[in-house]
Amino acid sequence: MHWLAAVERLRGERRAGVLVTLVSVRGHAPREAGAKMVVTVDDAWDSIGGGNLEATAVARARAMLADGVRTPQQLELALNERAPVEHGQQCCGGEVVVLLEPLAVAPSVAVFGMGHVGLELARILARHDLELHLVDSRADQVTASRLAVLDDAVARVHVHHAPVPELVLGQVPRGTHVLVMTHDHAEDAALCDTALRCGHLASIGLIGSSAKWSRFRQRLAAEGHSPADLERITTPIGLPGLAGKAPATIAVSVAADLVRVLEAERASAPAAREGVTT
Repeated sequence: MHWLAAVERLRGERRAGVLVTLVSVRGHAPREAGAKMVVTVDDAWDSIGGGNLEATAVARARAMLADGVRTPQQLELALNERAPVEHGQQCCGGEVVVLLEPLAVAPSVAVFGMGHVGLELARILARHDLELHLVDSRADQVTASRLAVLDDAVARVHVHHAPVPELVLGQVPRGTHVLVMTHDHAEDAALCDTALRCGHLASIGLIGSSAKWSRFRQRLAAEGHSPADLERITTPIGLPGLAGKAPATIAVSVAADLVRVLEAERASAPAAREGVTT
């Protein structure tokens, strides 16, 4: 498999990897500068030249994955009979520099409700490297023309028109952060109930007032959810102290708080353990 296809495959499978690039060659080497390969914990695609050069790079890449290294590393190797080797002698006579770049698993976020706040929030989140799921039970809220503002998104945007939006909770990847902000409080309650029954989600956030949450707590408790279960839901969402009610202000508040959560998650979770095939 070509290295670029391998990067795409890892992104789709939500698996961590390392992109290995032969950045410079002095003298003779098995391949020219610019050759690339992709390495995971148990697989590798394409080649930077084989032999001790490639085996050493693969071993370093897998050590990076095991250690949760998140910053690029550089490896310099001499290809002659006097150079120390671990994987067989390589006597091309040149010297090479190899760059190893971690390919982390992109966070996944699902926004339920693409009304005024949801759309403003999507505009902000789309500027980040995410798997961004946008869900609404109303077809007119997720039309191509309405979401055209996201056409230049950095995120990979997945649009779901779902008359029963709770079903989408079973389709999003493990570790997805869920934000509930639909137009219908009954729909919000159903989503909260289903989200609490899903074991594969990360955080669950609910937009709304303390009065709304008081009613939801009673309803969810009546559905059999324990106090510990209810603690999984964060409400209200957003930065405390930012009290504006304009959709754009709420969206900025919610996005900032979510980015804080994602950065803390990225800092604490080893890269090799983030990816889960779904």
